[in-house]
Amino acid sequence: MREGYRKRKKICQLCAGKTLNYKDIDLLKKYINEKGKILPRRMTGTCSKHQRYITEQIKRARFMALLPFAR
Repeated sequence: MREGYRKRKKICQLCAGKTLNYKDIDLLKKYINEKGKILPRRMTGTCSKHQRYITEQIKRARFMALLPFAR
């Protein structure tokens, strides 16, 4: 890394007040990649509590056939 450069810390969007539900497919698609895998915390920038919540909502949407299990 360059001297004097510090990576900016990502802020958890759900802690900041954004809501998430398994019915909101457009928002859930931001947390999965093109193959259908759930993105990790370091890529989404969420805290561990909300990452578990996101995972739960994605799995619910998959079970209800709103999201595909694989692409």
